[in-house]
Amino acid sequence: MRSDPEKALRAAMTRFVDQEVIPRAKAMDEAAEFPREMFKMLADMGCFGIRYPKKAGGQGGNSTLFCVMCEELARGYLSLAAITAMQCLMGTNFLFKYGNDELKERYFHPAMRGEKVASFALTEPEAATDLSNVRTLAEHIPEGWRINGQKTWITNGPVADFFTVLCQTKRGSGLKGLNFFFVPRDFPGVSTSPAFEKLGTKAAVISELAFTDVILPDHHRLSPEGQGMKNLFAILAEIRTMTAALALGLSRAAFDASRKYAMERVQFGQPIGRFQLIQSKIAQMAIGIHASRLMTYDAARMIDQGRPAMKEASMAKYFATETACMASDEATRIFGAYAYSMEYDVQRFYRDNRFLLY
Repeated sequence: MRSDPEKALRAAMTRFVDQEVIPRAKAMDEAAEFPREMFKMLADMGCFGIRYPKKAGGQGGNSTLFCVMCEELARGYLSLAAITAMQCLMGTNFLFKYGNDELKERYFHPAMRGEKVASFALTEPEAATDLSNVRTLAEHIPEGWRINGQKTWITNGPVADFFTVLCQTKRGSGLKGLNFFFVPRDFPGVSTSPAFEKLGTKAAVISELAFTDVILPDHHRLSPEGQGMKNLFAILAEIRTMTAALALGLSRAAFDASRKYAMERVQFGQPIGRFQLIQSKIAQMAIGIHASRLMTYDAARMIDQGRPAMKEASMAKYFATETACMASDEATRIFGAYAYSMEYDVQRFYRDNRFLLY
């Protein structure tokens, strides 16, 4: 049985998505710009602090509530959900856990209020999933740390006010030498490329990020020496479960659009939803969505209970993202030629689903 907080949050997010997000999704996607107005609306609702304790300025929620929010936002517009997930989890988690009071006052609390945009920088041109090959180097110097290197495919990169950056502190030491550093955008030597032109998730702006002799104080290292990977793995299950929730929301959007269209589109004297082939496609979507939901929230509740959930989170992410790809593809087949028109949202679901696989 769902808890009352979960029911209340889902009802509130459903209303917000139906009334505010879905009517604006097409315009936001066509603009291909960071949606600052919507970002501030989410902040005013307390969304960015949903998984942080109340004493820290958050809402005192948990991973399950975080996933409910992500799922509903993704049902409305995946780009907005991705931006929100970055602000709630990857972009602020290390700052919250390891930043000192000064950094939290200047950056974390404004981020919760939507006054600053957060980002997370792991991927490099030569190091995607192979983090042992990270080359961005943080050298210890008398003033603190000097950082040089390059990151790529950084969500919120063009607009972020600060970055949590994975760096190597000892050349040739692989995973053992990795550490996270807090890098404000306005520090000398920090630069970003123009936003990438992408197939989908167009409002979730992405860019390259470069560091040229960026000097950071000692307290900008956000983990004890050599603890970067350990601290990353501490939130990896939550990241994967969150991705599953995003995929679940996108699958639901594709399913809802397909079912509605199948009952409206008439061919051979009857709605196409009466044909067995169309019914089979919609049924397969429903099965995938149901299984995705069970797997996603099973993993989320395990995390909330403090139980190891890496296996369950990984399975949920795999299954839910594959379901999202299937559902959005089948939706285009149900819509036929109309799926090729930018007038219908189904083309956006088809474009956006690839974001979930990376």
